[in-house]
Amino acid sequence: MQGTFNYENMADLFGDGIFAVDGDKWRQQRKIASYDFSTRALRDFSGAVFKRNAARLAGIVAGNAASGQPMEFQGLALRATMDSIFTIAFGLDLDTLMGGSEKGSRFAAAFDDASEFTLLRYVNAFWKAQRFLGVGSEAKLRQRVKVVDEFVYKCIRDRAQELSHSKATEDAVPVSAKPSSSSSLQQLHPNDVSVERSAR
Repeated sequence: MQGTFNYENMADLFGDGIFAVDGDKWRQQRKIASYDFSTRALRDFSGAVFKRNAARLAGIVAGNAASGQPMEFQGLALRATMDSIFTIAFGLDLDTLMGGSEKGSRFAAAFDDASEFTLLRYVNAFWKAQRFLGVGSEAKLRQRVKVVDEFVYKCIRDRAQELSHSKATEDAVPVSAKPSSSSSLQQLHPNDVSVERSAR
């Protein structure tokens, strides 16, 4: 159980998401998440995403090892995990591991900082006063959370528009030209099951 103490510490970053809430809210979030992490989704899509990013990670580690360059493996592993989870949840490759997306890297950096500032609340007895005054690590946390929120909400809006456009296009196709129900279901992306995410 998260409890009130943990919820207060984490709510600014995680909102009412599965990592911060208890009880009925937690069960609701778990039900939503289960659509993406069902056995079928893991086999058909999620597993492939994790394998792809694991291969990317292995390539980076092997390259650095061969050239004798130092590396922060924990950071690389976290970025590979973030890339995978984000692709599964939003259908978007952040590509923070390879550094191919400037916006993705900015989001990842903001999320890393926000996570660190959130953890500081557990050892800073005055964090609520700092948040009220808008100073110190709480001011920085607010800035980073804003970056995270703007990025995530944009991803949700873009995904919703994409699905809405796809549905409108499908509705415009004559019934005789539409594929059978079974083949239509097979073409669905696993994370098309539910557009609504616990965005905070």
